[in-house]
Amino acid sequence: MSQTITLYVDGACRGNGKEIAVGGWGAYIQNGADEHKIYGGELQTTNNRMELMAAIEGISVCPKDAKLVIWTDSNYVKKGITEWIEGWKRKNWKDVKNPDLWKQLDAVCQGRDIDWHWIKGHAGHTGNEMADQLANLGADLALKNGEKSRHVPAIHFAASSETQAQDIKKPEKDWLLDDPFGLELAEAEEMDEVMEDESELVMESNLDDESNAAEEAPTNTQLHPQIVITPATLDLHGPRQLILDTETTGFYYQDGDRIIEVGAIEMVNRKLTGSSIHIYINPKKPVGESVTVHGITDEFLQDKPLFEDISQVLFDYLKGAEIIAHNATFDMNFLDMEFKRAGFQTLSEVCEVTDTLAMAKSRHPGQKNSLDALVRRYEIPQRDRTFHGALLDAEILSDVYLAMTGGQVSFDMDALSHSEEQNSSSGSIKIEIDLPVILPSDEELAEHENWVKQYEEKHGAPCLFAK
Repeated sequence: MSQTITLYVDGACRGNGKEIAVGGWGAYIQNGADEHKIYGGELQTTNNRMELMAAIEGISVCPKDAKLVIWTDSNYVKKGITEWIEGWKRKNWKDVKNPDLWKQLDAVCQGRDIDWHWIKGHAGHTGNEMADQLANLGADLALKNGEKSRHVPAIHFAASSETQAQDIKKPEKDWLLDDPFGLELAEAEEMDEVMEDESELVMESNLDDESNAAEEAPTNTQLHPQIVITPATLDLHGPRQLILDTETTGFYYQDGDRIIEVGAIEMVNRKLTGSSIHIYINPKKPVGESVTVHGITDEFLQDKPLFEDISQVLFDYLKGAEIIAHNATFDMNFLDMEFKRAGFQTLSEVCEVTDTLAMAKSRHPGQKNSLDALVRRYEIPQRDRTFHGALLDAEILSDVYLAMTGGQVSFDMDALSHSEEQNSSSGSIKIEIDLPVILPSDEELAEHENWVKQYEEKHGAPCLFAK
């Protein structure tokens, strides 16, 4: 198994866009418990070029077979390498800013397993703040030397303990294949007698194996007393959907924040079955300022189970279902992290995921699409949300999801009579309206073209409103 390396990359430029500009780049690299810091800079550059250099240099020092998780606060870099670059290459890099660096970044990414993520800059995130400090060190170094400079010490990436264990693990000899009747085993143990009835020997051996397996089975498959699972009141058949929400100690799972509450309710064929799961979890760390969001205190969580104690039951309840969540990336990142720590598959490998935030943004572009905003927009009955709660938010989200997708209705069309089908159909009425056409003036067209040009120069990509 290849190792996973996390990179935080950032660029900085003092006097961006001016002849006296001094730029720097930095990459903060985490490999398990080890961390590495590289940086550099140059004169007469731009912020975007330094953002690109940070990614290029950071990736270049990492092993080719490692899985890389890269965090950048530059949408220019993230969208460029994940969305725009193929179009640029098809157009032979025509009108693309910084093509030399984009070609370098494209080349260094080839044959690698990379997950790109955007993160808000200067928001107190430890990894991003460190990369920003390194970028400023790079600018200082370039200013001091008066030329392009790099500080990239030799880095040794030690294999993870899991990888090392796999490297030294040797396959055990399969005695059942080599000695199916256990004769060598009997001789080695100096047995005085060999049972004549081989079938009885095999039967007893199987019973012993089953008994040992039962004794060694993990006890966390038993229902923990503080796991609340409500059975379904409706016996429905069809694909399961689970409307899910979590509460956590903070926003950043990669910085050690943990899940403290999980709530999910079941829906089949767009009908709530009545089944749900609700668990509070001891995160083994203070909840900190997040208590102002969910109202769950350290004292309340003190006697609650650890995630590993409830992981089997929760995984069994969730797996195979379609997970519906608002800003699902947030919840799934935390759940994947927790299940991985507990020795399970990531949940995203065994579940489909639907993000209602993405759905809402598609249906209501340019508007607020928080859960509270959608409740007001779809006139969902108000509930007391002084504090957020996982199960409460899941219940609210189920109402919002059904409203956004057409309501909780039956699709049993065979139940409609012929007359009902006729009554349900409606004729169309053709209405002709002459709409006035308002054309822009020459001055307005010139202002529009100037705005489009400025947009493309700033973002390095064609504007959707160019024509």
